[in-house]
Amino acid sequence: MNRLLLIAFLFCLVLPSQAQSDGEDEPWSVNEATLIGAGGYTLKDTYLTPGKEVDYSGWGLRILNERMKMVRWVDYRFSRQQILNIDVAKTDNPAESATDFAGFIDYSLGYHYHLHPLPDLKILTGAAARGMAGFIYNTRNGNNPASAKVDIDLNLSLLAIYHLRLHNYPLTLRYQLEMPVGGVMFSPHFGQSYYEIFNLKNYDGIVRFNSFHNKFAIKNYLTVDFSAKIFTVRAGYLYSYYYTDVNDIQTHIRSHSFMIGVVKEFISFGGKRLKEKERYRSAYY
Repeated sequence: MNRLLLIAFLFCLVLPSQAQSDGEDEPWSVNEATLIGAGGYTLKDTYLTPGKEVDYSGWGLRILNERMKMVRWVDYRFSRQQILNIDVAKTDNPAESATDFAGFIDYSLGYHYHLHPLPDLKILTGAAARGMAGFIYNTRNGNNPASAKVDIDLNLSLLAIYHLRLHNYPLTLRYQLEMPVGGVMFSPHFGQSYYEIFNLKNYDGIVRFNSFHNKFAIKNYLTVDFSAKIFTVRAGYLYSYYYTDVNDIQTHIRSHSFMIGVVKEFISFGGKRLKEKERYRSAYY
């Protein structure tokens, strides 16, 4: 009798832990991807080339790190997405007599509400706060050779994630669109030097509100995830367009990047990588 009671007691202890690991209390994982990319860039900045409708074209490199995880809001219906992007480019004018070097770093933090219109389709809608800093440097200019770019925006963000099988091979497709609706940005006045701003402290009008009346930017991001033995590979295409018309200065930055990288799922506590998908719940898959 005592043995039966002991067995029953141990069974009661073990059963809840099994139910927790197999049911709805499975831990939410972090989906992280790191990609590198290369592609074509087109730059134009009338602060550096005043009065000239000249596009500088060339190639650039990009590194992108993305993290996505579900958060507790509305019973885990929201996910948090963080994207860190660094890109550099070298472009030349049509005559190849001058070169623009450019570098940018931007970070965005977004929250998206998850909708499931179909079993294999997720629609994520939300907003993201984004900050960007960078420069364009022209090798031919003696005065005012560089143009600084700094802005902070609130973006509208939309994602569609679709799971499918191609000849029984699982694939995950994603399309993401981001567009700023308002923010603030730094811009000198046309012809104003950075010496006037920082040494003579002429700060009037160099921080401006931006929205659709003086800025249009958009990012289109298309990716596909597929398994390659022990790794999950993410390949993609990123189109970025950035246009501003502030303080009589126009800036165009356009890029096409083809991306490739790896994806991992892990529990944020300790960063332990997960190998069995049935042992966790993902915000992405």
